[in-house]
Amino acid sequence: MSNVPEPHRRSEVAQGVFYGAFAYIGWGLAPLFWQLLHPAGAPEILADRVIWSFVLLAPLVYFQGRLPHVRTALADRRKRTLLFIAALLIGGNWFLFIWATMNGHILDTSLGYFSTPLFSTALGYFFLKERLRPLQWVAIAIAGLAVVYITLEHHSFPWIGITLASSFALYGFVKKLAGVDAIESLVIETAYLSPVALIFLGYWSITGANTFGEHGISHALLMASCGVITAVPLLLYGAAVVRAPLTYIGFLQYISSSIQFFVGIYIFHETMNLARFIGFAITWSALVVLAIDAQRARRMPAHEVIEFD
Repeated sequence: MSNVPEPHRRSEVAQGVFYGAFAYIGWGLAPLFWQLLHPAGAPEILADRVIWSFVLLAPLVYFQGRLPHVRTALADRRKRTLLFIAALLIGGNWFLFIWATMNGHILDTSLGYFSTPLFSTALGYFFLKERLRPLQWVAIAIAGLAVVYITLEHHSFPWIGITLASSFALYGFVKKLAGVDAIESLVIETAYLSPVALIFLGYWSITGANTFGEHGISHALLMASCGVITAVPLLLYGAAVVRAPLTYIGFLQYISSSIQFFVGIYIFHETMNLARFIGFAITWSALVVLAIDAQRARRMPAHEVIEFD
C-alpha cells in the first residue's frame, strides 16, 4: 500500500493511460478489419493472428536486445505460469471477438467491453486490495441488474458480452501479476500459442480449407497483416497495465466499446431494439456512476486517496 504517487510515479501512470487509450482506439476499429478477411473463418484468422504476431515480434525482441529479458521471465516459474494463463485467456478472447464481429454480434461485443471496467474494478478489490468506495459498489450492483434484465428479456444469458468482458479483465489482471514488460510478455504468449496454430494451419492446408494464398495476393497480405493489427494494440495495452492501476485502465475501455457501438449501428446496421437499448442504458448508468466517483476521488485531499499497486 502506498499514498498518492510521487511525481515520477504520476508520470509513469500518465504514460500508462496514454498507451492504453491508443490501444483501445485500435480495438474499437478492429471489427472493420476482420470483415475484410472473408472468406476466412474465425479459427483460421485466429491461427494466422497468432503466427504473424510471433513472426513480427520475435525479430523485434532479438534486435532490440530483449532476448535476455525473455529468458529471465521464462526462468521464473511463477512468471512462466502466469504468462501461459494469459496466453490461454487472450487466445480465447481473440477467437470469440473475431467470431462475434464476423457474425453480426458487434453490439454484443460492445456491451461486453462496456462491462469490462466493472470486472476490472471487482478484480482489483478482491485480489489486489484496491479499496472500493460506496459509488463503485453501486455501479457494480447496477451492472448486475443489467445482466439480469438482458437475461430475462432475451430469455438467454448474454454470454458473448460476459465472456469477452471477464476474459479480458482477467487477462489484464494476470499480466499485471506477471509484471513482465509488454513486448517480452506478448512474444512469450504468442510462442505458447504458435505450435497449436501451426498444427491447425497445416491440417487446413492439407484438406484445402486454408484460404491463405487461395484468394489472391490482397487476401494473403491482409491475413499477414493480422500480426500488425494484433501486436500494436496489445503492446500498448501491455505497457499500460504495468504502469497504471487496473481501475484507471478499466475506464479507458469506454473508448473501444463506444467505437464498436457506433460501428455496429451505423456501419453494419445491427438492430437496436427497445430491449437492447434498455440493457445498454442500465450499463451506461453504471458507467456514469463510476465516472462521478472518479471525479469525486480526484477532488479528494491527497491523504484521503489511497492507491493499491
